[in-house]
Amino acid sequence: MASTELMLTMYRKMLLARRFEEKAGQAYGLKKIQGFCHLYIGQEAVVVGVNEALRPDDPVMTGYRDHVHPLVRGADAGMLMAELYGRDGGYSKGKGGSMHFFDIEHAFYGGYGIVGGQIPLAAGLAFASKYRNEDRVTVCSFGDAASNQGAMHETFNMAAKWKLPVLYIVENNRYGMGTDIARVSSVPQISKRASAWDMRGEAIDGMDVLTVYEKAKELTEWIRAGNGPVLLEAHTYRFRGHSMSDAATYRTKDEVELEKQRDPIIKLRKVLLDKRAATEAQLDAIDEEEKAIVEKALAFADASPLPPDSDIWTHTLVEEGEPDVKPRERVLGATDVKWPDHPKDFQVTWDLEPRAARLPLPAVVADEVAKKGAA
Repeated sequence: MASTELMLTMYRKMLLARRFEEKAGQAYGLKKIQGFCHLYIGQEAVVVGVNEALRPDDPVMTGYRDHVHPLVRGADAGMLMAELYGRDGGYSKGKGGSMHFFDIEHAFYGGYGIVGGQIPLAAGLAFASKYRNEDRVTVCSFGDAASNQGAMHETFNMAAKWKLPVLYIVENNRYGMGTDIARVSSVPQISKRASAWDMRGEAIDGMDVLTVYEKAKELTEWIRAGNGPVLLEAHTYRFRGHSMSDAATYRTKDEVELEKQRDPIIKLRKVLLDKRAATEAQLDAIDEEEKAIVEKALAFADASPLPPDSDIWTHTLVEEGEPDVKPRERVLGATDVKWPDHPKDFQVTWDLEPRAARLPLPAVVADEVAKKGAA
């Protein structure tokens, strides 16, 4: 069971995520943010619960609804907002924008605009961790609609065959853009599909951060012990449209209001109050503190300059000898940046393709072979 300190940490992070996304939505309305913008409002329990079960060096990647993933891992809120604004002070100098956040310092390896594109890439990160004999678990989240992409099926076969240390999380918010998952999937219970690859598959309430944390903690420990990949389906719900341009006419207002009664922030607040782990005043104060962080982030983004015109031709390729650019060091002059350092000399410590005895022939084949031998 999560400690009081941990519950307060998760409450704080969910509030930070919520307030950040609310302000991002407002900035989009003011045309300070342009292009695509997919908000995470309502789904905070998934990213926060999972993150608290991870180690700081466990790689994480997701799809294009990616703003809060690096935020709850410790990324600078001002630089993230500047990235949304397309400003030079952003993590990628404003060139990534909403759908392509990236923060290697906090082991966040990207948001990806291609539906399901991150799924095989996560297998690659997990492969690298196993190849280097590192004790890491890669976490990859994707939406329910991405579960029908062919890349997922191909990747799961490989991940299961090689027992890669990867936790795949389906953030099932029921609607792939505007289509109910039940309308387009013969098996809408996505976690059940894991059995096709002899993978462990489980489903949980993704609107309860404590449930998410406990299950993620259990599964990451299981994966870290060498048991291979897991498919975790977190049933959640987004309170806003698919993106800022989505009027969400495919669902009723009554449905949305009903789901808002399951708001993960309200649920955890009630737990904290019921356990007398905090008072109303203390929880309200936390909210004000997180609002202040986001307001400061907005001011930073507004003050950050646009990238110079000369940068239009740069950062497409990494030139030979070009050093790593550490974003917080570049923008904020930070001296405490912890950059990943992978070993240069290592040996493979596992048999990629075990050469054990062949599997027995299927019964129908064995019978046919026996008949021909007898003849």
